Amino acid sequence: MASVEECERAFHGLAAKLAGADPDSRRKASFDRSLTCTLRDLKVIFAGQLRDGELINIRQVDKSDGQVKMTMTSDDLLKLVAGDLPMGSAWASGRVKIDASVFDLLKLRSIF
Repeated sequence: MASVEECERAFHGLAAKLAGADPDSRRKASFDRSLTCTLRDLKVIFAGQLRDGELINIRQVDKSDGQVKMTMTSDDLLKLVAGDLPMGSAWASGRVKIDASVFDLLKLRSIF
């Protein structure tokens, strides 16, 4: 099980990766949605804002109320961010649960 600090670093690493992406990649990932990610094993919820191809305002919150709601384990978060776990197979196998519109699901694939 990863620590809360490792998960927070992973989110900030993902944010840095998105911010440093080429303009075409950022355009593909561009949409404006609030995001919450519940880490089941840590009982922690992170939130952020996906805006213009960037992930901003990352913080811990008490409630999962984003427009895009994700649920996973801390280890799966680290694997997703590192690129060691494909989002599509994680979602299809139930390792990652996502509550979002079909459009948002397609956009998320371009982020992870």
